[in-house]
Amino acid sequence: MLIRIRSRDGLERLQIDNPNITISQLKTLIESQLKVPSHNQTLSANQSLLIAKTPTQIAQFTDMSNPQTLISSLNITHGSIIYLAYEGERTVSGPKIQPAGSFGKKMTMDDLIAKQMRIVRQENPNCELVSFDRDAANGFQRYVNEMLVFGVKRGGFMYGTVSDEGKVEVDFIYEPPQQGTEDSLILLRDSDEERLVEAIALGLGMRKVGFIFNQTIAQTKTDYTLSNREVLQAVELQGESELKEWVTVVVKLEGNDDDDSGGDVHFEAFQLSDLCVKLFKDGWFETEIGADADPKLSKMKKDVVVGVKDTREVDNDFFLVVVKIFDHQGPLSSTFPVENRNTMITMRTLKTHLDRTRNLPFVKRISDFHLLLFIARFLDVNSDVPALAGCVRAQATIPKGYQILIDSMAASG
Repeated sequence: MLIRIRSRDGLERLQIDNPNITISQLKTLIESQLKVPSHNQTLSANQSLLIAKTPTQIAQFTDMSNPQTLISSLNITHGSIIYLAYEGERTVSGPKIQPAGSFGKKMTMDDLIAKQMRIVRQENPNCELVSFDRDAANGFQRYVNEMLVFGVKRGGFMYGTVSDEGKVEVDFIYEPPQQGTEDSLILLRDSDEERLVEAIALGLGMRKVGFIFNQTIAQTKTDYTLSNREVLQAVELQGESELKEWVTVVVKLEGNDDDDSGGDVHFEAFQLSDLCVKLFKDGWFETEIGADADPKLSKMKKDVVVGVKDTREVDNDFFLVVVKIFDHQGPLSSTFPVENRNTMITMRTLKTHLDRTRNLPFVKRISDFHLLLFIARFLDVNSDVPALAGCVRAQATIPKGYQILIDSMAASG
């Protein structure tokens, strides 16, 4: 199987023949394939490892410190991501280049052009359009506008459906644990919580369809659409999804000089081009971005051709494909507090919500993704969670056992 190793050098792939190896054997494979000595490695399933600065901070990540632990016991399977920290330097291997012309072999102009990586724009997206549930979209933009005042970045994963014609409908937004600053967004993804989200989506007949984030006020006067950091994050998530209709949505505040309202909130939707995804997967992008780097340019590790010019800097707009935006009224409400924000969600929160909606049928009272996620923490992820979400999808009568459980949870608050 293949697992992905994320380090300061970017994302690399590791081939594993036996899924039942130990942490010690995993480190040996990393040493042989990625050239990082075993004794230098700190491994973790927690992305926060990558922002640890000191040996003391790194030492706090102990979830993969026991050399005898089987990786299968940590739910590491095909496609999993493991985070790696190490000291010192190493040489990241690149593609082997065969010299041409040294021993009588000649290259024609057609051969030379064929070997060049030419950057061209993609005219049409792989999806027809993206349509937002009005309540879900409003809940996200209102938080970044009224609570964060567009001062720091915030992001979320969009879930919904994709039609045969390539129409993407977004019906809820899941906001993972994260740390946002004025110019960066670090997703501190929780695999256990995301399993619950996926189980809910399965029961609702939905799937992950894209990524949404806001730009900050500091970016409103810039001359780029997406920054190089935003392109890297967006293309990594699009490549990880393997969904050709995957959409990236940007929420921004555009100034209005005619009044004192502070500006208007706008949504813009894009796909990263197929070429951009291929370049990222093939390791062409420089993933370390210096403080003095021009944010409107993405740096390449090798020369590419833009127009008639050889360069290692590409305007980010070459990688963006615009997607049309519509809206709709989806099947879910969006009034329960959103996860992983500054608000503490308790059983009292559940009771208040249920009391406020007591005049509605019970299935309507729980037809809210954020409420379902709160309840799911107390249910079996493999059976109860998709079953309860399935009742919401069908707007069917909620089984008595689930009603009693949810009411008793609320009563305890």
